[in-house]
Amino acid sequence: MTDAEWAAIRPLLPVPGWMRGRGGRPEAYCHRALLDAIRYLVDNGIKWRATPADFPLWDRVYAFFRRWRDHALVKEFHDRLRGRVREKLGRDAEPTAGVIDSQSVKADAVVGSESRGFDGGKLVNGHERHVVVDTLGLLLGVMVTAADTGDRTAAQVLLAQVADAHHRVALIWADGGYTGSLVEHCLATLALVLTIVKRSDDMRGFVVLP
Repeated sequence: MTDAEWAAIRPLLPVPGWMRGRGGRPEAYCHRALLDAIRYLVDNGIKWRATPADFPLWDRVYAFFRRWRDHALVKEFHDRLRGRVREKLGRDAEPTAGVIDSQSVKADAVVGSESRGFDGGKLVNGHERHVVVDTLGLLLGVMVTAADTGDRTAAQVLLAQVADAHHRVALIWADGGYTGSLVEHCLATLALVLTIVKRSDDMRGFVVLP
């Protein structure tokens, strides 16, 4: 991170327990160095053990990441960052509307058949990413399934998670793949208005819809 980036995110970091008088020991490394190592690993798709030597020891970086993951601190940090970006752009920190969509992704040959499936509509053998974003495109929820999992089936689970985490969200836009009983389910069970935005039959290729 640049000094400017670090200055922006440092106040948003979760506060360690030892700084709140709840026990535990201080980190052996600066959080900036640990976060830089994690970002490097994600960006380059390397193994933990392949972390370059100019970062902290790989097992210390992994222990830091695992602790944040297991205590939901990664999500907490992400949500704070999203709120800060929204406020900087003149929005409320918590969104009231979102968009849901999915994307099928081909899986590598070494991925076991038990965790992937065949999407007949898109002719993809692999996984499917189901994502809910706010109207700025910032992430609210994500779920990965086998590609043969239907959009409406996955949406029931994912939208329930989003509604539970973001109580002000009242409206979700979706494409024609989410029509049917899901609309009634969202309204009756989740108090969400699911609005279907359909393409006209004469549209070809990618077109931005209102």
